[in-house]
Amino acid sequence: MRHLFACAVTACLLAGPVVAAEKAAIFPVELFDPGATYGTRVRPVDTKKLALVTDELRNALHNQAGLEIVDTAPKADVVAKEGPLYKCNGCAADIGKSLGADLVVTGYVEKGSGQIFNLNVTIAEAETGKMVRGGQVTIRADTDDTWTHAMRWVVKNRLLAEPLPGKS
Repeated sequence: MRHLFACAVTACLLAGPVVAAEKAAIFPVELFDPGATYGTRVRPVDTKKLALVTDELRNALHNQAGLEIVDTAPKADVVAKEGPLYKCNGCAADIGKSLGADLVVTGYVEKGSGQIFNLNVTIAEAETGKMVRGGQVTIRADTDDTWTHAMRWVVKNRLLAEPLPGKS
């Protein structure tokens, strides 16, 4: 059965060229739930969806952009301490640089309601922390298919709308 959903898109490509890079630290996509109380854990169903979109992002950047994906697991404790990455004021760049990455890719899903979510993904230089590409899409249904479709859309239409230098 095909799941239908409507995407309302608010996205922009950030100006400036992407640094020619071979290695990318792609951190797990995080959940930002403004309605959650302090200490609330992510629901298992959301954890599954976050893993799905993280895998989709890693596979796409490896297969379509030819990037070598750096394992971020050795710094999971640092990410847990410094994170969430979407509000750590650029700490992801330092963590990525310490892993030997040229680029740092982070993302988060902002929960708006039970059926509306915003998926945000950014690519930054590990050396400087300067954001070089980014995109956002609104997800209007809470299914595995809609979340992965949204990630594919962001990658295709925002992150890789123009080939990465040296990767055309």
